[in-house]
Amino acid sequence: MIKTIIVLITILSAPLFIGIINKTKAIWAGRQGASVFQPYFDLIKLLRKGETVSPTTSFVSEIAPSINVAAMIFALLFIPFPFVGSVLKFSGDFVLFAYSLGLAKFFLVIAALDTGSSFEGMGANREVTFSTIVETAFFILLGTLAFITNRTSFESMFAMLNYSSFYTLLIKLLFVISLFIMLLAEGSRLPVDDPNTHLELTMIHEVMILDYSGINLAFMVFASNIKMLLISILIANFLVPLNLGIAVGIALCVLTLILIYLSVGLIESLIARSRMSHIPQFLFLMTALSLTSFAIVAFFIHGVIK
Repeated sequence: MIKTIIVLITILSAPLFIGIINKTKAIWAGRQGASVFQPYFDLIKLLRKGETVSPTTSFVSEIAPSINVAAMIFALLFIPFPFVGSVLKFSGDFVLFAYSLGLAKFFLVIAALDTGSSFEGMGANREVTFSTIVETAFFILLGTLAFITNRTSFESMFAMLNYSSFYTLLIKLLFVISLFIMLLAEGSRLPVDDPNTHLELTMIHEVMILDYSGINLAFMVFASNIKMLLISILIANFLVPLNLGIAVGIALCVLTLILIYLSVGLIESLIARSRMSHIPQFLFLMTALSLTSFAIVAFFIHGVIK
C-alpha cells in the first residue's frame, strides 16, 4: 500500500520539479519568475482547452499521447525507491523498463511522422538519431550494473551495489554522470535541446508535438515530465545510502531530486544550446563513460575477485 501511495505522489509531483528548473533559471537571470506550481496551471489550462486535429492524421496520433503517459507510469513501477523498493520486481525487469521507454519513444516518433509535416519529420529524424546513441549507452550501463551485482532485478541490483566494496564508488560516479547526460538528452534540455525555443530548424522534441493541442498536448507534456523524474530517481538510487532511517532516507532522496533539478536549471542558465553537429559528440561522452565503467568492472573488480 505504501509503495502505491509513493508512486502516486511521485507521478503527481513530476510537474513540480519542472517548476523548480524554471524558477532556478528565473532567479539566475535576475527575475522573479513564475511560481514553481506554474506547470500544474499550464496542464490544467491545456486540459480545459479544445483540440484541433489535422485531417491528414490517423488514429496513431490520437493514441500516442495516452500510450506515452501509460508507458512512463508503467516504467515507474519498476524503479526502486530508496528504503521502499519497487512496486513490480522480477528477474530481468530492467529490460522491460528499458523497452517501456522505447515503446513511448516509438509512438512519439511515428505520431510525428503521421502528421505528414516536413518539420515534424525532421524532428523525428533527429530524435531517433540521438536516441540511438543514448539508448545504447544506457543498455551498457544496465549490463554493467547486472555484471557487478550478479543480479537482474532493479531492486536487488541497487541493494547489492550499496553494500558493495569501495571499488564501486568510481562506478557510481560514472553512472551518475552518464545518467545525468541521459537526463538532459531525454528531457530535451540544454545543451541538447531547448524546451522554450520556437525555431523549427533548431527544435527536436518540441517540433514533434507541434500538431497537438488540448488534452493530447497535456498528456505529451506530462509524459515528458515523468520521464525526467524517472531518470532522476535512478540517479538518486546511486547517491542515497541505504543505512539511514526511513524518514531520513526519504527526506534525503527528495533533497537529492531537488538538487538534480537545480543543477539542470543552473546548467541551462550558464550555457547555450550546442550546434546540431556537436550534439552527438556530447552524447558519445555517455557512451565513453558507460564503456569505462564496464571496463573497470571487467578488468579490475572481477579480476581482483578471481
